[in-house]
Amino acid sequence: MSAERCLETYLQEINEVPLLTADEEKELGRRIQQGDLAAREHLIRANLRLVVSIAKMYGDRGLTIQDLIAEGNIGLLKAAEKFDPDAGCRFSTYGSWWIKQSIRRALTNTVQSVRVPGYMAELISKWRVVGRELEYKLGRTPSVEEVARELGIPPESWKLFKQTIQTTAGSNQISLDVLSGVQDRVEDSKSAAPDEEIQQLDLLERMRDLLQSIDEREATILRLRYGLDRDQEPMTLKEIGKVVGLTRERVRQIERETLAKLYRFMDDA
Repeated sequence: MSAERCLETYLQEINEVPLLTADEEKELGRRIQQGDLAAREHLIRANLRLVVSIAKMYGDRGLTIQDLIAEGNIGLLKAAEKFDPDAGCRFSTYGSWWIKQSIRRALTNTVQSVRVPGYMAELISKWRVVGRELEYKLGRTPSVEEVARELGIPPESWKLFKQTIQTTAGSNQISLDVLSGVQDRVEDSKSAAPDEEIQQLDLLERMRDLLQSIDEREATILRLRYGLDRDQEPMTLKEIGKVVGLTRERVRQIERETLAKLYRFMDDA
């Protein structure tokens, strides 16, 4: 069966899974916290369409739609396991951040400086996906032998294949210290190198996605405080207090608490 046909069949199957209500999400979330694997599977299957819709946003960036979906599904799995049903947000909002992060990480780590045959490119793609899955299962970076064994690659080919793969080491964590300057760097991207511009725009997009996972008032305070919205200059604590109807000191407290929350959230990523 061709890749296109497989994808078509996959889409048909996931479209048959009913969407969940907010109450159903909470119930599944509580069961997952108690170690219920069936509940985790139910939550994941009900949100596979979300992965596909997000994956389509990242087309023509070096990965096939099948690879993007596979990477997004890894993020969906993490989201399902970490979802807090009492946090006050829908799973789609929470899961979108994890899905996008997983896809972006894969795109960042996909570096092919030389042209390779089609069959080798496909094998490299499978290698990367399986490697990510093993890394999550094992809790560590898998060895070349472990990934190759999972793919059924003969031992005599391991060394050659490893030399073909181009990987970029990096961290998926973002220091919140860059918040105050990210908007300036994006606005100044016209003078930056192409790769730097992409990183700057991606950083701002990640920050905006991250703010969707917290309380609306907390997100508003951070957006105003660090000028994360377009054409928005950073505001003082006093100015923000007037906007949200709080004292200067209370705004400061919320800012610190929210930053601490985001640090914890990124540490889990």
